[in-house]
Amino acid sequence: MAAISSAPERLPGQLAGPADDFAEGDGILRRQSLRESGARTYARSLPVVPVRARGMTVEGADGRRYLDCLCGAGTLALGHNHPVVLEAIREVLDSGAPLHVLDLATPVKDAFTTALFETLPRELAEHGRVQFCGPAGTDAVEAAIKLVRTATGRSGLLAFSGAYHGMTAAALAATGDTAVRGAAGEAAGALVTRLPYPYDYRCPFGVGGDRGAELGTRLTANMLDDPKGGIQPPAGMILEPVQGEGGVIAAPDSWLRRMREITASRSIPLIADEVQTGVGRTGAFWAVEHSGIVPDVMVLSKAVGGSLPLAVIVYREELDTWRPGAHAGTFRGNQLAMAAGAATLMYVREQGLAGRAARLGEGMLARLRGLGAHHSCVGDVRGRGLMLGLELVDTAGEPDDHGSLPAAPRLAAAVQREALQRGLILELGGRHSAVIRLLPPLTITDEQSEAVLDRLADAIAAAERDTREGAA
Repeated sequence: MAAISSAPERLPGQLAGPADDFAEGDGILRRQSLRESGARTYARSLPVVPVRARGMTVEGADGRRYLDCLCGAGTLALGHNHPVVLEAIREVLDSGAPLHVLDLATPVKDAFTTALFETLPRELAEHGRVQFCGPAGTDAVEAAIKLVRTATGRSGLLAFSGAYHGMTAAALAATGDTAVRGAAGEAAGALVTRLPYPYDYRCPFGVGGDRGAELGTRLTANMLDDPKGGIQPPAGMILEPVQGEGGVIAAPDSWLRRMREITASRSIPLIADEVQTGVGRTGAFWAVEHSGIVPDVMVLSKAVGGSLPLAVIVYREELDTWRPGAHAGTFRGNQLAMAAGAATLMYVREQGLAGRAARLGEGMLARLRGLGAHHSCVGDVRGRGLMLGLELVDTAGEPDDHGSLPAAPRLAAAVQREALQRGLILELGGRHSAVIRLLPPLTITDEQSEAVLDRLADAIAAAERDTREGAA
C-alpha cells in the first residue's frame, strides 16, 4: 500500500524555519548522547526531537510530522494537548490554587477522587479506599505490595512470567524479565513465586488455547495447596489483565475469573496492575471489567493523570490497616495532574471512548490479520481495544514443538526504523523485543487509523525486502 505523505504541515505556534529547527534538533540529539545515562531507551530507537504536538500528531525539530502510536507508552489517552486537559490545567493555574500540597484535602483532589470513584467497579466504589502514591506507576506497585503484606502479615508474592510492573525494588522483583531486574530485583525476588501467564502463541505447556490456560490455573492451585511446594505464604497475587511490555498478551476472561476464585478461596488479595490497560484502553473502562472480576487492589497510573505524573491504588476497605505515615511520597499531591486526570476520566466516560476503542480496535485488528496473511514474517496478531501487537518471526528458523517460529527482534527493529521514516512512531515489546506494539490515543480518527496501518504495511514490506537482499 502506498504510504500517506509525512511532509511537514505546520502546527500552531511554529516560529522557526525548517533549517533552523533541523540544526537545533541535531544539536540536541548530540548533547543528549553525551550527557544522558546509558539507561536511556526510546531515544536510541526513535531519534526524534518533538517540538510541537496535538492529538496523535507530533512535529519534530526536523520539520516532519509523525503519527504517534507510542503516546507516552499509553499515557496519553486523549493524545497530546487535548483541549479539555489544557483547559483543566489552565483553570488551576489561573485560580491561584497551590500546586504542591502533600496529602492535604483540596477541591481539585476531591473532584479527581469523585471522578475516579464514578468509574470504578461498583464494589470498589462503594467499599474502597484510595492511596495517592508517588508520581510513577512503579510507586503505586510498591504501595500495593506493601499494603497487602501489611494487611496479611505474609511476605510472599505471586507474579507471572512476562510481567512488567516497574523499576523500583519490589516492582522489579515481580517483573518477569531477568535482564531488566538485575541485582536489585533479584535480591527482592526471593519472596516471589513465578507462575505461567497464558500465552497462546508460545504456550508454556505446548497446547495453547483454553487448554493451556486451564493447565496454568490447575498448576497454580496445586502449588498453593501443596504443603511441600516451596511457596512462601503469599501476601498477594499481582497480574496484568493484558501484558503490555510482555508482548500485548490478553489473559482469557475465563483464566482471570479462575484466578479470582483461587485467590479469594485462599484469602490471597488479588492486585490488578491497570497502569497501562486502564481508562478505556482495552475497550472497557478498566480491563478487569471484560471478565467481570473485582480485584482487591487496583494499581493506576499513566492515563489516570491525563498526561501528567500521577499514581494511585484503590483497594478494599478491609485491607486499610495502615497507620498514619505508613506510606507517603512528597509529590503525591500533584494538583495539575489531578485536574488533568479528572478531565480525562470524565471525557472518556462521557464520550464513550472505551466503547469506541473496542469497535475501532476490532477493525484495526482485522486489517492487521489481513496484513499478516500477506507477510509470512508476522507470526501472530493480537490485542484488545486500542492495545494491539504483531509478533514478528524468523521464517528461516526452525519451529518449536508448538509450531511457532523463533522471534525476529532484528526484523522488528528494522520495521520500527522504516516506520519512523514514513512518519509513524511505534514501540517494540515482547519476550525478545520482536512485537510491534500499537498504543494510539483513544481519540484516533478513522482516517488516522487507516494511515497508521498503511504506513505499517509499507514498513514491514520494506524491512522484509532489505532482510532478503541482505541475506542474498
